[in-house]
Amino acid sequence: MNILVCDDDREIVEAIEVYLKNEGYNILKCYSGFEAIDTVKDNDVHLIIMDIMMPEMDGIKTTMKIREIKNIPVIMLSAKSEETDIVLGLNMGADDYITKPFNPLELIARVKSQLRRYTTLGSAVDSEKSNFYQTGDMVIDDERKEIAVEGEVVKLTPVEYKILLFLTRNKGRVFSIDDIYEAVWNEPSFNPENTVAVHIRRIREKIEIDPKNPRYLKVVWGVGYKVEDI
Repeated sequence: MNILVCDDDREIVEAIEVYLKNEGYNILKCYSGFEAIDTVKDNDVHLIIMDIMMPEMDGIKTTMKIREIKNIPVIMLSAKSEETDIVLGLNMGADDYITKPFNPLELIARVKSQLRRYTTLGSAVDSEKSNFYQTGDMVIDDERKEIAVEGEVVKLTPVEYKILLFLTRNKGRVFSIDDIYEAVWNEPSFNPENTVAVHIRRIREKIEIDPKNPRYLKVVWGVGYKVEDI
């Protein structure tokens, strides 16, 4: 697995390289957003660890540019004082975030969680010839990892896809934020409200004609979320 680490602080990049190399990962190092984009174009990258605050092109703009090229899981690095940037980063396509200073064990756990989802979503489904899930005019083809609404293909990030697939497989059932986090992230939940809510909002913007009055992905106030059984 190739992991791209991008941060203008070379000491942080070197530290992350040490932690992840010990886990058997191959590390590609970049120190600017422009370098990161070129590296993604020229290499098979499985996951990106991206600092938010960088000169010339910040991590959020870099992630947006990368999303135009490839659909790769992105973990944002941020200082605790940059909480608004974290939410913005999630809105712009990041899959997860970790704050500085970070615990190496937490970083490794989040990397492994993202890579598990990446490889699971990218693997062929052998158990059945076809795996289609439908509600109303929304169809999920889990063999091809495609979602179509009213015949139009909708592009989701790996995390967004996993959330929508989980809820659609269980359409009509209401799941709490903790339920969704543990099912999708494959780890115990710890204050997951912002992370899940941002992903839900992004999914609605992509699949709903009117995200403020959703037809498919609905909130059950005080309980959680569900995909409507139409």
